[in-house]
Amino acid sequence: MTMTLTDHPDVFSPASGRRKVAKLKGASKARSDQTRSRVILAMGAFMLVYGVISGRLMMLGMTDQSTLGGRGGGAQAVSTARPDIVDRNGEILATDIKSASLFAEPNKIIDPDEATELITSVLPDLDATALRKKLSTQAGFVWVKRQITPQQQTQIHDLGIPGVGFLTENRRFYPGGPAAAHIVGLVNTDNQGIAGIERAIDERGLSDLHQAGFAVKSAALEPVRLSVDLRVQHVLRDELVGAMEKYKAAAAMGAIVNAKTGEVLALASLPDFDPNNPVDANKPDRLNRMTAGSYELGSVFKSFTFAMALESGKVKMTDSFDARAPLRVGRFTIHDSHSLGRVLSVPEIFQYSSNIGTARMAMTVGQTLQQQYLKQFGLATKLQTDLPEVATPQLPKRWSDVTTMTVAFGHGIAITPMQAVMGDVALVNGGHLLSPTFFPRTQEQAFADSTVMVSKKTSDEMRWLFRFNAVNGSGRHADVPGYVVGGKTGTAEKIVNGRYVNGHYLNSFLASFPMDDPQYVLLVSVDDPKPEKPNLPALAAWNAAFVAGNVIRRSAQFLGVTPRTEQEGHPDAMLVSY
Repeated sequence: MTMTLTDHPDVFSPASGRRKVAKLKGASKARSDQTRSRVILAMGAFMLVYGVISGRLMMLGMTDQSTLGGRGGGAQAVSTARPDIVDRNGEILATDIKSASLFAEPNKIIDPDEATELITSVLPDLDATALRKKLSTQAGFVWVKRQITPQQQTQIHDLGIPGVGFLTENRRFYPGGPAAAHIVGLVNTDNQGIAGIERAIDERGLSDLHQAGFAVKSAALEPVRLSVDLRVQHVLRDELVGAMEKYKAAAAMGAIVNAKTGEVLALASLPDFDPNNPVDANKPDRLNRMTAGSYELGSVFKSFTFAMALESGKVKMTDSFDARAPLRVGRFTIHDSHSLGRVLSVPEIFQYSSNIGTARMAMTVGQTLQQQYLKQFGLATKLQTDLPEVATPQLPKRWSDVTTMTVAFGHGIAITPMQAVMGDVALVNGGHLLSPTFFPRTQEQAFADSTVMVSKKTSDEMRWLFRFNAVNGSGRHADVPGYVVGGKTGTAEKIVNGRYVNGHYLNSFLASFPMDDPQYVLLVSVDDPKPEKPNLPALAAWNAAFVAGNVIRRSAQFLGVTPRTEQEGHPDAMLVSY
């Protein structure tokens, strides 16, 4: 019998074809189910792993970092990070560096006596008794010493003391040391600002940020740029250091302020301190005398009396006053240190710094107007500035005719030296009273927030008097050729135990330059200077004026003031009008 291919039951028969397709579909479904199971299993495994990790992170987040035994646990949260402080040119004045701090976990220390002995062998300044007591408790965490040196860290680490470890903290470093100490200020062990701009930064919101729990890294904080020029700061401080040595003075201080903006370019007060090792910072003689001290400035104050008199309209530049004899008011006598015994014109009263003439001018103004002008000039209220350390002026409790006369030449009233600087700024910049700032500010911003202290006419007349005094009067030693300097000296007797002491002075020179278009105001004060030579006086014209001249000569180039020759600048041309 013959058989065809179609007759074979397993080859190409309709029934066998359907069976084959069914088998293939079943196998495919089985493989698909198996793959799905594997994917679900893998996803479950991944979810389990991530769940364990998340749970561990949550546990760590809820754990008190101070109880962690590992080195570096919670290290970044121990001390706060701070922004860099830089000068107007980007030079770093303060920055954070990493520093190791030593801690212990007393509940893990086997032998407190041995641990104390080992630690104090590296850190002998620690109180062994107090440390032993601290290590003998069951506490989970105690500080042993904050901010140790890398060498000390290595030595203690090599001792292998159980229960002792290190945390990395932020430590403040000041590259310039004491160069700008009273401006920048300093921080405490926890890197919190406690003085100067450091404290001002915290008060502007940094401390609130840290207290809210935001652990900001130093690199994430924008640098705080100041108006200070570190080059000018070095010049000012260097000259004050030299003045203290040269005149054997007890202290010295000074500041340079932009007359157009009120920006402080430099401020120094000596003796000062090194913020990197501020062991002397709290001594009474280390205060910032420019803002935190108030003093009788003597004849420097006459500048404001002249401005009051001229602004009131009761005194004119062409007027004259009798200075032939001392003024006697009751039991008080007012006299001139170098009497000319004649009637003096207003410019001559300024030139010769006549107490008698100035007192008569003040009486012409009257005590009521005098008190009003003191407030208008910002001399009767506390100075508003960026530094937290600011003293309140000391005004007379009672105002009599004698008070009016003595206040006129700077006796019986004590103000901060920075108030005198800012008052002089207004006297030379057209009459705009500005608040001093340690942060960059434009002239437009400064003038928008200013108040009118005197008219432009009075300002022009005061500029003339300042220049006249530098050319012909007590400011001659500060008149640096080419810089058109003007200013006023002040020799104030110091008060000891409530009495004026003859021969002990606070000497000052208040200068502006260039006087035909004042850009900067400078104050230099030398406290209790001695004569440079036996035959020379210890008055302001012979020390403070010299120092001011040196500061101007050395700093003018940094300040952008170009010296001019007589032909180019005609520095005395402004004197012709009177």
